[in-house]
This record gives sequence, structure tokens and C-alpha cells, in this order.
Amino acid sequence: KITGECKSTDVEAVAAALQMAKKVVIVPGYGVAVAKGQYAMGEIMKELAKRKTDTKISIHPVAGRMPGQLNVLLAEAGIPYDQVKEMDELNDPSDWEDVDVALVVGANDTVNSLAEDEPASPIAGMPVIRVWKAKRCIVVKRSLGVGYAALDNPVFYNDNTDMLLGDAKIRLEEIRDKLRASA
Repeated sequence: KITGECKSTDVEAVAAALQMAKKVVIVPGYGVAVAKGQYAMGEIMKELAKRKTDTKISIHPVAGRMPGQLNVLLAEAGIPYDQVKEMDELNDPSDWEDVDVALVVGANDTVNSLAEDEPASPIAGMPVIRVWKAKRCIVVKRSLGVGYAALDNPVFYNDNTDMLLGDAKIRLEEIRDKLRASA
């Protein structure tokens, strides 16, 4: 049973968290592809690079609707390959100890802690990206609706998680604009 409440946040707070972060891991999901948010995501990464923020993308092997879909979209957006990591390259608990912000964009099932914490869950045993291990997790999603597996995600109710609801492309563009304005 999931307890707690989803805490909402706003673009200003997300931009401020990213500005203060020394290490950021961005986790894109199918929602990035649907919204065509990869270009704004790449521009956010450029803004963070100007600030010398250690920024990586972690890609789940089944993110998107076909294997490799997100890798192609990120390459189209000009995101350097060395900043894009496959899930298994960046998913040991120790990898997350110094992550200030995990920015989840349009992902749900691939970051669902039920896979590890609930043996009776339909996704039990599925490898997931452990965003809940970051100091702060910010989730950009269209709504609080469930993902493909039709399961609630307890990560969204954690004390260290804030939800920024809305279209991924629009929200990413707003975050990018706030980062640019404060440069």
C-alpha cells in the first residue's frame, strides 16, 4: 500500500534545484518521445554544463516504445554520447549517493520501486533506475496517471520527490528558459 502524498512543485523551484546541484541524472521515458522534449532536454544539459554541473542521462533498456528509441531521439537533439549512460552503467546504490537531483521526465514504470520492494508486484524483479536514491527526485509528468504497467508508483509519494505536472516539452522549455535567465 502506498502512503503519503504527492508534493507538487513549480518551474522556478525546479530551476533553482538544478542551479544548486553539483550532480544531476536525467531519466527520460516515453513521455519525452511523445512530447518531443528531447531538444529542450539537450538545451538544459548545455545550460548545466556551463555551470560545470556533472550531468548524465540514464536510459532504461525498455524506455520508449521500442528498444533504442530514446537513444536515437537524444542523438538527434545533439546530446553527447558520453553523457548518455545505459541503466546498468549508472545504477549501483553507490552511484546515487552524490546525486543531488534525479530529474525524471515522462518515465513511470522504469523508475518504479515496487519492482525491488514488492515481491507480489507484477513488475517484481524488473530492473529499474533507482532515482529514489538521489538526494532529491523531481518528476515531470503529464498527469499522475499510471504507466504502461498500470501500477501506482510509490516513488512519486516519497518525501524527497516533487512532481511537476504538464507537457514534458513545455515544462522542459520553461525550465531551460529559467536557467538561461539566471545565467
